[in-house]
Amino acid sequence: MSAHPSLAILILAPGLALAAAPATPPAPEKPAAATAAPPPAAATATSGEKPAADKKEEKPAAGRPSSEPDALRKELDAKVEAAKKELREEIRAQAATQSVAQSWQEEWVDEKRKLELLTLDGYFRVRPDLFYNFDLRRNPDSSGHTLFVSSPASSAEHTIAGVNMRLRLEPTINISEDVRLRMQIDGLDNVVMGTTPEYAFSRSDRANFAIFSESQVPPVSGLNAVRDSIALKRVYGEVTTPVGVVRFGRMGSQWGLGMTHGDGNCPDCDFGDTVDRIQFVTQPLPGIFVTPMIDFNSEGPTSARFGEPGQPVDLTQSDDTHSYVLAIAKRDTDQQARARLENGQAVVNGGLHLTYRSQHSDPVGWFAQAFSSEGGNSTGFGYALRDSWLVIPDLWVKYETKQLRVEVEAAGRLGTIGRVGGLHGLPLDDQSSLSILAIGAVAQAEYRILDGKLRFGAEVGFASGDQAPGMGVFPSRNGSGTNGFTAQGDIDGPQFNCAPTGGCSDGSIRNFLFNRDYRVDLILWRELIGGVTDALYAKPSVDYELADGLHIQGAAIYSRAIYAESTPAYVSHDVNPTAANDAGLGLEFDGRVRYETDDGFFAMVQAGILFPLGGLSNMGAVGETVTPLENATAFRAALGVHF
Repeated sequence: MSAHPSLAILILAPGLALAAAPATPPAPEKPAAATAAPPPAAATATSGEKPAADKKEEKPAAGRPSSEPDALRKELDAKVEAAKKELREEIRAQAATQSVAQSWQEEWVDEKRKLELLTLDGYFRVRPDLFYNFDLRRNPDSSGHTLFVSSPASSAEHTIAGVNMRLRLEPTINISEDVRLRMQIDGLDNVVMGTTPEYAFSRSDRANFAIFSESQVPPVSGLNAVRDSIALKRVYGEVTTPVGVVRFGRMGSQWGLGMTHGDGNCPDCDFGDTVDRIQFVTQPLPGIFVTPMIDFNSEGPTSARFGEPGQPVDLTQSDDTHSYVLAIAKRDTDQQARARLENGQAVVNGGLHLTYRSQHSDPVGWFAQAFSSEGGNSTGFGYALRDSWLVIPDLWVKYETKQLRVEVEAAGRLGTIGRVGGLHGLPLDDQSSLSILAIGAVAQAEYRILDGKLRFGAEVGFASGDQAPGMGVFPSRNGSGTNGFTAQGDIDGPQFNCAPTGGCSDGSIRNFLFNRDYRVDLILWRELIGGVTDALYAKPSVDYELADGLHIQGAAIYSRAIYAESTPAYVSHDVNPTAANDAGLGLEFDGRVRYETDDGFFAMVQAGILFPLGGLSNMGAVGETVTPLENATAFRAALGVHF
């Protein structure tokens, strides 16, 4: 930042004035040169004037008060202070445009800060939805589950529609230049409009018909909603030190494309990974960032549930699950990346996110208990030995030029569940063990023409699976087999199978599950199955910018299971020797129109149609007529404001 010329003149002016005028009136009995105070060395050196002793003495003009030099000096001092204040305000204004990163996507930004005491970011969104035929007219599986929720009013009703909303506030309290407190607060989080009418939950006798309802009341957990109307989801401290940035508290977790770790901060996201973490971000080399972290995943029972006085404490360390994480990345800031692309240079970023997690024992049944009140009598759980460990490597690489972007993320889960006791009817001391080996990967490519207005995209995703019945997105769901394990035809459930008498017929977990907020489509993975797992998909897409901020987009998604045995339509040849057992899941076409302005307003309209394939069809025994499936359609919209 360059200083103003007028400011430089004001700073130099005191030296010039003092060099030109004597500090005190000359005494008549002594030569003036002997009594005049020499100018300060700093003023002389700054102004470039010769010392006053070498200059001809200038006497005060006739009739001029002898105190005028003092008044002139005071006036100039006041102007200098005013100019300095203006300079400080300019520095604050420029520094206020830079802030420390809030998530892994911004982890590598130069560590500046906002000098305002309180800054506020976030968004408000309203999302209308209309879903038609999301059950695909498919029969419930053997355990009674359907692909999507159905109407409780009529089995002939196949349309579900509604409007939901969310207010997200992300305030930052800047305590000093180096210390700040960050938060994430959600209000009316995904509350469906019209679901908290006053007449139904006011505990009054003012109305007995919904048609007379005139007002809504705030959601209150346990009274008229599952969650309260306001939720403090994240809060963490952030301290900038000479060697790096320290963060501690409850915060979001983001890495790479968000395939494994995603903070859910996009306007259309619904979930997000929130972790209790202590981390340190340092930059040993320009553009290279090293971040060690400790996550507190699960601590088990605390004294608060047993009515103990004083602060709650963790009752035992034997059941704790902690993660030790190290992330090493090379990444340019957004400004650096834009500058490189505009100059025709390539941007190469990437890194490794490595997690090690362990648990000695598990309080089986503890987290299944209702938290109705603190100090309740907590019984009905027991400790099972686990001796479990898990390693999660996650590699991310990005190459980008002005016309081309190629981005790849690959991750794995490798580990062991030492003991499976206490689950699905197995005794707590069961000695059976499970092995964990799962792999997932995503590759994205984008080619831009017409100055970036027209973009052609391609994406391929892979998530490993196994031959256990069910897709594996909801492994805690009970299947239709013995002790709640899955059987043929189940949509989902556990991906292992062990007998109470000892031993496992399926002693491995091979399903890799994408992050829930990693969006691939509108219907199949997002709504019907619930997440990408045990599958391979391909997605070509196109995006054209019709005008500033106005985009029209289209995509086609083909999806199939890795193993036909995982699909709900699978029938073994022992049951039906002629069963085709198709692994295909669906072909979906999605379109979207999106508009966004520079002042924060955004609007979006989406539509999709899913053509289900054989892997989702109804099971058919020998001689049984299989009911064909019907297509599913979705219409989504969103209105919102970023701030």
